Amino acid sequence: MTILSGFLYTIFLSVISLPLVKVYQLENYKPKNFLKRVFKFNIAFGDKNKINFTNRLKRFLFCDFLLIFTLFFLIFYFTENIYINITMIFVGIILLPLLMVLSHFLCLPIEKLVMNFYIRKATKKLSSMPCKKIAITGSFGKTTTKNILLQILSQKYKVCATPKSYNTPMGVCKTIFENLTEKDDFFIVEMGARHKGDIAFLCKLVGADYGILTPVGKCHIETFKSLENVEKTKFELCENVKNFVVINGKSDSNLKLYENCEKKKYLICTNESFAYATGVQVKDLKTFFTLHIDKTKIEVSTSLFGKSNVDNIIVASALAYLLGVNLLDIKKGIESLKPIPHRLELIKGYAYVLDDSYNSNFSGFKQALEVLSNFKGKKILVTPGMVELGCEQFELNYQIAKNMAKVCDEIVVMNKVNREAILKGLSEENFNEKKIHLATSRKEQTEILKKIITKDSVVLFENDLPDNYK
Repeated sequence: MTILSGFLYTIFLSVISLPLVKVYQLENYKPKNFLKRVFKFNIAFGDKNKINFTNRLKRFLFCDFLLIFTLFFLIFYFTENIYINITMIFVGIILLPLLMVLSHFLCLPIEKLVMNFYIRKATKKLSSMPCKKIAITGSFGKTTTKNILLQILSQKYKVCATPKSYNTPMGVCKTIFENLTEKDDFFIVEMGARHKGDIAFLCKLVGADYGILTPVGKCHIETFKSLENVEKTKFELCENVKNFVVINGKSDSNLKLYENCEKKKYLICTNESFAYATGVQVKDLKTFFTLHIDKTKIEVSTSLFGKSNVDNIIVASALAYLLGVNLLDIKKGIESLKPIPHRLELIKGYAYVLDDSYNSNFSGFKQALEVLSNFKGKKILVTPGMVELGCEQFELNYQIAKNMAKVCDEIVVMNKVNREAILKGLSEENFNEKKIHLATSRKEQTEILKKIITKDSVVLFENDLPDNYK
């Protein structure tokens, strides 16, 4: 009976802990961040994000189940007093987050063994492949630049790239096992980082031959603590590539890192640099510009919007040119580019939708508003603002709200996390209060849009926060 009681109670706790499990996963398995959310009663009850039952999470859940079962089996076994047992049941519910953290640390040695096994296996496979490796990192535009480079290089070469936003060691290993073949000439790897040493580790794992440094700026400040730490971590790419690095010069940080880089290097996107654009203009839902590379030029057009996307195209084109792709093939690649999902993606329907919902930052937000301003008709913005900006989060959301007021006709402020800062910025620009709408769920957002949208509207969705943000 004691075993059955412990088993049934463990199942009960496992079921009611699922919202906590989702928070744990959304916080990237970081116990400190997980506890911070839980103790603020910021539990992920929403329906935006589903629990992804990865192998890692399955191992964690198994360990957590065993821990809880062992604990309460012993309690029920040694304590026959029913009142104490009932009290311990409620205590178990209260202590559930701490039990999950304990399970996390019990799983850590296993996770390290698993990670080391897959890294060794991936490194062994990669070392037997003839392909050249291209590493891409930066604060903004990594995924977009990767996708553009993939399409341009594919005009001449066989290319494999990490899919979606796979930019962690396990994501890279998964791509090596499942996608990379001996026929591939190039392997493009997007590299993300939240702590010092992350980029150096990935570069050594891959054995990067060439690198691209996209704009570096204030991103993930909550973990990096300062812009200087971000710069040092991204600079690890310049220190670890074997041949040369291409650097997007549209960032003060990048100009500084370019000067410090001792490897062979190419500065891109500044006037009269190795590659840059002139005559950028938008018409007929396309972007037109002149592409200059190595003192030659060619007229191109693309269905991508925004100046930063033009910069991303220039950087990718420059590297492709240096790797042997001629200008005509580069032009063909640029003109065949398809919009990257959720990154200023234009969707045509009853009204136009600009989907820029993936991971917003200050410069990207400004650019999205600039693109929105080029459209005719009612301009509607749906946004929760920007997060992971540390102590500057309030100020940056307040400043971007001033930009919103100059462009938008209607604004839907999602969630509560940045509401105060956004409302303050809008108020100081005397934005019409009747045109400000507040929503905390997608259902509320949909109902608001039904009331304000018209056939001539353009709706910009800027950022979309996961369920662990209120």
